[in-house]
Amino acid sequence: MVNPTLLIVDDEKTQREGLRAALEHRYDVYLAEDAKSATDLLERENFDVLLTDFRLPSEDGMKLIARAKSLTKPPVCILMTAYGSEEVAVEAMKRGADDYIAKGRMQIDELEMRIARALRRQSLESENQSLRRQLDSKFGLENIVGDSPAMQEVFEVVKQVAPTTATVLLLGESGTGKELVARAIHQLSPRAHAPLVTVHCAALAATLLESELFGHEKGAFTGAHERRIGRFEQAQGGTLFLDEIGEIDATIQIKLLRFLGERTFERVGSGKTLTADVRLVTATNKNLGELVKAGTFREDLFFRLRVVEIHLPPLRERAGDIPLLAQSFLREFARENGKSVTDFTADAMELLMTYSWPGNVRELRTAIESAVVLCRGQRISARDLPPWVRQGGGATESADPARLLARTDLTVKEAEKQLIIRALKETNGNRTLAARKIGMSRRTFHRKLHTHHLEGF
Repeated sequence: MVNPTLLIVDDEKTQREGLRAALEHRYDVYLAEDAKSATDLLERENFDVLLTDFRLPSEDGMKLIARAKSLTKPPVCILMTAYGSEEVAVEAMKRGADDYIAKGRMQIDELEMRIARALRRQSLESENQSLRRQLDSKFGLENIVGDSPAMQEVFEVVKQVAPTTATVLLLGESGTGKELVARAIHQLSPRAHAPLVTVHCAALAATLLESELFGHEKGAFTGAHERRIGRFEQAQGGTLFLDEIGEIDATIQIKLLRFLGERTFERVGSGKTLTADVRLVTATNKNLGELVKAGTFREDLFFRLRVVEIHLPPLRERAGDIPLLAQSFLREFARENGKSVTDFTADAMELLMTYSWPGNVRELRTAIESAVVLCRGQRISARDLPPWVRQGGGATESADPARLLARTDLTVKEAEKQLIIRALKETNGNRTLAARKIGMSRRTFHRKLHTHHLEGF
C-alpha cells in the first residue's frame, strides 16, 4: 500500500528533522525550510498533506496554505502555531486550513490522529463530489457547457426549479440550448423515470398539431383511420416540452389553458374528458409579451406559462464560454471522425472569439464540425474554419479583448493568458471587472490567475 505524501515546512532544522523521524514510518516525508521552497515542491509534486509552521522567514504559513488550496488537487493543510495562539488558528481555519495544532504541547500521536482525521474527511468530500458529478452526468447538466456568470445563473435556476411542479418558460434566441435545458429540468426532477416528450410546434400545421398534442378518435377527420394517442397521454407522469410555443393558434391556446387550469383535455373527435399528470415546459425565441399586445397570443395563457422564466443568453453575451464550447465540440467530432485533432491555433481561436455567432451555440457546433473534418494537422487553424467565420460576421464589443491579440502561433493556453492580462490592464487590475469583461465567473478567473502564474498582477 502506497504511503500518503507529507510536506513539512519549518525554518527550524531540528523541528523538521524531528517530525520526519516521527512520521516517516507512515508517510513519504518531504521537507522545506521556507515558503518559496515549499511552493516549488507543491508545484512539482502532488502532496496529500501539508504541515506548516505559521512563522516562516519570508511569508507566513497562512499564505502558503492559501496557495496550496488553490491547486488543482489541494492537500490537507494543518497549521502549527505557537502555544496560546488561538486567534491565529481560528483565522487559519477561515482561510482554508483543515486543522491546527499548538507546537508547544504537540504530541506525535495527537498529530497523527489529526492528520488521519483530516485525510478521512477529505476522502469523504472527494467521494461526495464524485457522486455529485455522476448525478450531474446522469441528469444531463454535463451536456450544457458554460462557465460564464450568465450560464451559472441558469444552472442554479434549473437546479431550483427542477424538483418542483412549476411550469417553466424558456426564452432565448434560436440555437441557445433551450431543448438541452428542458431535458436537464426533466432529468433533475422526480419525473425522470417517466417520459420526456418533445413537440416542435412550428413544424406542424394547426390541425395536425392539435391531433399531435391531444390525440384523435377514429373517423375524427379525413384520414383518421384509427385512434391516435396524443403527446399529452404519451407523457403521462413525465414532462411535455413544447418548443416554439409562440407559433400555436388560438384553438390550441384555449386547450392548453384548460389543461393548465384543470389538468384535463379531450381527444379530437371525442367528448370524453381525460386527465394527464404532465409537467409542461415551453420555449420560444419570440417576445410573447409583444404577441399578447398584438392580439395573437392569449394573455391568460402567457401568465400561466411563465410561472418560472429562464432566459438563455446569446453566445455573443457569454464570449468567455466560446473556448470551452469549442474544445468540447472538437473532442466530440474528432472522436466521431477518427481524427487526431486536439487544439486550436491562436488565430483560429481569435476568429471564434470575435465572430458574432448569430446562430449561437448551434452555429458554433456546425463550424467546429466542419473545421475538424477539414483540418489537416493536429490543431485547427484559421484556414480550417468555415468561410463565413473567417470573413467575420460583425464582431461584438464583448469580444474586443480577444480581437486585440496578436496573430501569432500561440497555443490556446498562451492566448488565454494574454486575454486575461489584457482584461486586467483595461480594468486597472480590478479582478471582478476583468472576469466580467471576458465572461468568466470570479471563481474561474481566480483559478486561471493561478494557472497562468498571474496572482501578483
